[in-house]
Amino acid sequence: MTRFTIASFNVKNLIGPDQEYYTFQSYTPEEYAWKEDWTASQIFSMDADIIGFQEIFDEATLREVIAEADHIGEESNKAVIPDKSKRYHRKAIFRKLGYTPYGADGLFVASNINDTGKPGHRRPGVAILSRFGFVGTPEIIQDLPEPLDIPFRDLTGEDGGHYRLTRLSRPILKARIPVTDNTTITIFNCHLKSKLGEFPRGEDGTAPEADLTNYDPVGRAMGAMRAALRRMAEAWVLRRSIVEELEAGHPVMVMGDFNDGEHAVSSEIISGEVPFRNYSWMLRHDAKHGADRYSREDNDRIQSAVNKVRLTSAESLFVKKSMRDMVYTTAFGGVYESIDQIYLSQHFHPDNAQAAGEMEYFSVFNDHLTDGSHAEAPYNKLASDHGQIMAHIRLKDD
Repeated sequence: MTRFTIASFNVKNLIGPDQEYYTFQSYTPEEYAWKEDWTASQIFSMDADIIGFQEIFDEATLREVIAEADHIGEESNKAVIPDKSKRYHRKAIFRKLGYTPYGADGLFVASNINDTGKPGHRRPGVAILSRFGFVGTPEIIQDLPEPLDIPFRDLTGEDGGHYRLTRLSRPILKARIPVTDNTTITIFNCHLKSKLGEFPRGEDGTAPEADLTNYDPVGRAMGAMRAALRRMAEAWVLRRSIVEELEAGHPVMVMGDFNDGEHAVSSEIISGEVPFRNYSWMLRHDAKHGADRYSREDNDRIQSAVNKVRLTSAESLFVKKSMRDMVYTTAFGGVYESIDQIYLSQHFHPDNAQAAGEMEYFSVFNDHLTDGSHAEAPYNKLASDHGQIMAHIRLKDD
């Protein structure tokens, strides 16, 4: 049986030293050296076969970090892999002792087309690192070929206008990865719009709602609503691509920074509906009388249609399997939550008799997180403010 691991890693503002990525924000050479070492050490510790990165400002910097992780791994191999020069009785034998370097060929970076390149006004992209390489060239989804118009209708029946989306705030990266000779999985890596409010700027470039000395609670609430609407629209764009892959019969995994929890509307848009327990209890959509309900045959067809394109959170599978009551990837102001996710198609669900494989374990690397209200929170400027997550997958025999 083939085993592999897939991880999601929001590196938080990865860029080289003395480069202003956001207004007045940059790393000194000393700070960058610390961040590079920490990030490389996390990659080495995860040792994942596939990693989706978020918040990549510069490809060259990411390649430097990966090269440093490979160096750490190669030095570790010299120490831990048994050979004739080492006393075997002092060695613990595990299924996997050694680290496999990534090299330079398995990385694909999707830059953000919203990135101006100007100091203080940069915008991050995403990337996928794969020890298996790629089938074809990964696809970047950001500029939409046709605008997405989301129509609304007032409750009184009149036209309620529409919301138009022409471009995503950050790219979605879609890659087909050959994990074995006979199994290729479609991987999506995303970083959806954050919860930070969107405020219209005037001709002078300023937004009144951003002025906290003249606090505008209603205006800021409207900004949060705009951000949520954008995030949900981006989730729908991702969902559309996911369904295309599933309907083509391809196994799918989706990972990234969703900027929302598993049960948020945006996340449920991505994962798909949870099927009703029994549709034969439900009135038909075209019911002619009070007893006109779906038949048992209808129920079976609906259940099959819903489940075929539904994704399941790797975290939820792990919590159910391990009876652990909490996983978190962010901590701020006393709130601990998971906004980084790995979703799996039904090809990996334990209840699917025809599954191609299953998740054996789920790892969370979050010991570095500090609550943003804590005095030590500045540490998070250099380390990531996200925990890393990793799913351990076992494929059945091909």
